[in-house]
Amino acid sequence: MLSFRTIPTLRTASCLLAIAFGTMVVPRCNAQQGGSDSLFRIWKDNARHDTVRLAALNSFLWAGFMYQDPDSALVLNQQRFVLAKAKGYRGPEAEAYNMSGYLHSIKGDHGKAIADYTDCLRIYDELGKKSGVGVALSGIGSIYYYQGDLVNAMKYYKQGLEVHEAIGNEPGIAFCLNNIGNVHADNKEPEKALACYERVLKIRKAKKDVRGIALALNNIGLIHADMALISAKAGNAELATTQRKVAIRELNESIHFCRQVDDLQGECGSLVNIASIYADEGVPEKVVEYNLLALPIAQEHGFLTEMREIRRALYKAYQTMGRYADALAMHEEFILIRDSIVREENQQEILRQRMQYDFDKKEAMAQAEQDKKDALAEQELRRQKMQRNGFMGGFALVALFAAVFFFQRNRISKEKQRSEELLLNILPEEVAEELKAKGSADAVQIDQVTVLFTDFKGFTAMSEILSPRDLVRDLNECFSAFDHITGKYGIEKIKTIGDAYMAAGGLPTPNTTHATDVIKAAFEMRDFIAEGKALKIAAGLPYFEIRIGVHTGPVVAGIVGVKKFSYDIWGDTVNTASRMESSGVVGQVNVSEATYVQVREQAGSLFHFTPRGKVQAKGKGEMEMFFVERHSAGPVASL
Repeated sequence: MLSFRTIPTLRTASCLLAIAFGTMVVPRCNAQQGGSDSLFRIWKDNARHDTVRLAALNSFLWAGFMYQDPDSALVLNQQRFVLAKAKGYRGPEAEAYNMSGYLHSIKGDHGKAIADYTDCLRIYDELGKKSGVGVALSGIGSIYYYQGDLVNAMKYYKQGLEVHEAIGNEPGIAFCLNNIGNVHADNKEPEKALACYERVLKIRKAKKDVRGIALALNNIGLIHADMALISAKAGNAELATTQRKVAIRELNESIHFCRQVDDLQGECGSLVNIASIYADEGVPEKVVEYNLLALPIAQEHGFLTEMREIRRALYKAYQTMGRYADALAMHEEFILIRDSIVREENQQEILRQRMQYDFDKKEAMAQAEQDKKDALAEQELRRQKMQRNGFMGGFALVALFAAVFFFQRNRISKEKQRSEELLLNILPEEVAEELKAKGSADAVQIDQVTVLFTDFKGFTAMSEILSPRDLVRDLNECFSAFDHITGKYGIEKIKTIGDAYMAAGGLPTPNTTHATDVIKAAFEMRDFIAEGKALKIAAGLPYFEIRIGVHTGPVVAGIVGVKKFSYDIWGDTVNTASRMESSGVVGQVNVSEATYVQVREQAGSLFHFTPRGKVQAKGKGEMEMFFVERHSAGPVASL
């Protein structure tokens, strides 16, 4: 059952973290500093006292900027840390460590996150600030939770709870109890989890914290849903039905409170959770009803994870209801949003690299300027003290400048190279160069390219057998091998679409060997899958089988958009290549007549073709097709 439980992760209730941390450790500026823009202007105003500036930046980051742009937030937080450290402000220094730990946890860098929270804990402990100690302990517990280490997660959560209970910090108590409840839920201890969540609800209601009430009700509803599943498996259908009704009631209450505070993501998550309960109960009509209520909210506000899971649930529900056309359409939308999430993550990494490069460049220039001033001062002092050492002092100065210059240049060059490599993972080199030079890249017509499509037979059936981790691992192994093969033959990988792989030869720079290169690559892809199949059979494991289709013709190639851009090709050639794959046979390379004509002069020395005659292709009618093999495979075909 899909569940959006309120745990401190990027995909769930980050708003709860902001509430908890804000209550416990975020200092507030005075009343005249209203609004996030005002807070940022205070931070930039060097005429104000440093403590006021640091407090303003802290409030600005926690007010929401850290969620909008965590990479920029890391840069700003580093500036805050440098200032606090230089001025000896221990409290703001600890706050900077706390923020850095949370931002690194968002980005999945758990090692840095634990190190930051440990430094935060040390400073708060030295200052005797118990509420800060409790926050740092909870932060460390959350990192262990992300890593699946529930034993250590529980250990640190309980330590944080003891600290907050000792000082009567109710928001901190509720926060730790929520996390302890999550651990109990993951450990299949629903009664213990329910006890924690009910204590959280009591505290939230006493504080009239509407958002916190909604989140607690959501978790309580999910626990009742878990208990319903346990009862159903034990054969107690009546109890299971009662518990599901309680779960749905609690989740509807959660939706009610979410609407009071305009918590759209919380409302969307609770709707999805209700739908998942009906899925467990085997009522697909209700699954469709509640997911269709959640879908427009997720689409309008860009909740990508929810959009993906809603489409997955609708696809399964439509299948169960026999609405196969709707199921197919929803499955295609699910694949698109899943690939969109991957592309967005890649784009965010590019932007992060470029931002870090710009920051390092400015830092290097500032450091070089300071080094220059220091060196000039040292030179003047030496000239006054000892004139006879002037030559040696000048030589040392030149050496110092050279060392600083080369060190900073190498540092900037390495960051730039990292950004360049990441960009070239997304775009062909020629297109990337054009994009950097002009800020855009023109679409081009290429008269002759050869397009390759692959698809795995039985992928959907395997997805029902294998765990998600094993399925993604096997798929990644195959596609990584395909990437090496296309690179070997100078072929451009275009994209993956679910379990399909698309590549093209003869672009972005046209050549005369594209058809031959693509067919050779197709053989190596097929052989790689065949070897993997043999090993899987020997080990008694499920395996992939592959169909490969190839077609030659004209395409339009280019990139679309100005932000989440990707290199792609369009035209009937692409559609026909896809039909070659879907009309093919497992273990064979199926090529069109156009590709056969392109390489037939080389067929005597390289390939053998087996004519298939006219084969019906979806949306194309009957088309001449050929199976192609290496020279030793059989008789040569002729037109």
